[in-house]
Amino acid sequence: MLRFEVSVEDLLRSRFALSPALDLCLLLRSLIGQGQPLPRAWAARLMPAFERLRRETELNAALALQTPQGGPNFVAPPPRGLNQTWADDLAIIRATPLEAARHEVATTATGPSARDPRVRAVLDSPDAVSRIAEAMDRAWHELLAADWPQLRAICERDVVHRVGVIGEHGWATTIESLHPSIAWRVGGIEVDFFRGGTVRLTGDGLLLIPSVFVGHIAAHLEDPWPRTLVYPARGTAALWGEQETIPQPDALTALVGRARARLLLALDAPASTSHLARSLAMAPGAVGDHLAILRGAGLLVRARSGRSVLYRRTPLGEALVAGSG
Repeated sequence: MLRFEVSVEDLLRSRFALSPALDLCLLLRSLIGQGQPLPRAWAARLMPAFERLRRETELNAALALQTPQGGPNFVAPPPRGLNQTWADDLAIIRATPLEAARHEVATTATGPSARDPRVRAVLDSPDAVSRIAEAMDRAWHELLAADWPQLRAICERDVVHRVGVIGEHGWATTIESLHPSIAWRVGGIEVDFFRGGTVRLTGDGLLLIPSVFVGHIAAHLEDPWPRTLVYPARGTAALWGEQETIPQPDALTALVGRARARLLLALDAPASTSHLARSLAMAPGAVGDHLAILRGAGLLVRARSGRSVLYRRTPLGEALVAGSG
């Protein structure tokens, strides 16, 4: 079991972040069978480009650094916040000192793939960092960039939901809502299936990262990362298509139309027009028009939160959704 000893000061300093580089590494692990399995449709769509990149670039050297348990920090640097971009991550990766990279390569590239002469030549080269960074940049643009706005929107919506839970119910409820394996126990956070012993936070708080590419909980326990939990973002099932057949109740669709039914069902947590548009792959203008109609019918209300306007279901909207299942 893993237990984080948490003080009040730690909670006050805890925060959320997004990590494009970490999600790219998690996706690559999935594509080589070392991570959370991808839905068949996604794997079929990405695999041809993935195999081509392995032939045309030095991606195999980057893959040799990945294991089912993790990978080197220099290819997935700690994110600074919710606005982290791939360009931010890539700049940090490229700036990694060669000796620091070689130290991590020595401890992570220990599997059979790292003994391939072509891979070894890259890992031992004086420009290993730039060659690995270039391969990862190609992988980002050809495997993940097109889907990233939608994936980011799902993660951003997750954070909006968690912040709302913190405000309404507090940190203990929020932490336990991240995953069934997590529990709040008198001054600590426990993850029952994760080995790690007891970890005391050092006053920097806990970093919480939602991801669509983890099925359980992942953790960073050592520098340079802050103590971190990576957890499955809400809405991932809908992304993978698992809910494309469920939230299409005939009665609700017949009553309000397919697009408005999708929006009603997606608003199990408050969301903005842009978040809904990206996470559902709909045009923002169309989303805005549908939301206005649903609001006029008394099914939604809206309220400003910072610079965003968030929509949520009214009791009537909740009852309509509940009755359609």
